[in-house]
Amino acid sequence: MNKIEIMGVLNITENSFYDGGSYNDISSSVKQAKYLIEEGADIIDIGAESSKPGSNPVSSEVQISKIMPVVESVREITDIPISIDTRSADVIKSLLKYKIDIVNDISSLEDDAMLEIIRENNLSISLMHMQGTPKNMQDNPKYNNVVEDIFKYLKDKVDLCLKSGISKNRIIIDPGFGFGKTLEHNYTILNQLEKFSQIGCRVLSGISRKSMIGNVINKPASERLYGSLAATVLAVRNKAKILRVHDVRETRMLLNFMDLIVR
Repeated sequence: MNKIEIMGVLNITENSFYDGGSYNDISSSVKQAKYLIEEGADIIDIGAESSKPGSNPVSSEVQISKIMPVVESVREITDIPISIDTRSADVIKSLLKYKIDIVNDISSLEDDAMLEIIRENNLSISLMHMQGTPKNMQDNPKYNNVVEDIFKYLKDKVDLCLKSGISKNRIIIDPGFGFGKTLEHNYTILNQLEKFSQIGCRVLSGISRKSMIGNVINKPASERLYGSLAATVLAVRNKAKILRVHDVRETRMLLNFMDLIVR
């Protein structure tokens, strides 16, 4: 099995759908970052703006005040790749001195300044598809053909990056499970996820504990681990190369087991 990377999620927010409020101060967020690393994360994804349905934007200043001390503390103990989950170029600019690695941008370069910062600092970019904004994305999502529509959107965004001088190996694509999608849309995407690898970039799967799991097994976010792992098997079989998860240890065990079966 080709290398699959686990991206451990660290939300420094009051209202993220699963762990909102759990790591909203410096000491608890740094402790959680260390825990994710110990559990086997390949990448740490740190964000301070919730993107759950209905959430409001968070200012760059607030994001910076929350993220910076955590990134600084992580960099004191490890050179693990750090991904910053933000739509703001100002947030990324403020963190460049800590040798961050990936911009995880759910808006796919909505901020005009982001592209130049990524190129000039040799960062990687994760381009995600979202219909609308977190505030309104789940109001009434519609597509002509959900997979084809998202494929074209991501292909166009990748082409923009390539034309701007960002190499393909620095581009990650994410179909955006739950971001302006119905339950049927989400599972159509999951079952056809392999198609996105045709673009030639690593595909990121972010399904961990989301409502697309909960609505099938009728469980709250705290009880969606096993459903998430089952969906992860499908994502891996359909060529996902980065798994954005809350449960690093369990996902690592799953990958080890799948690799054992394949071998």
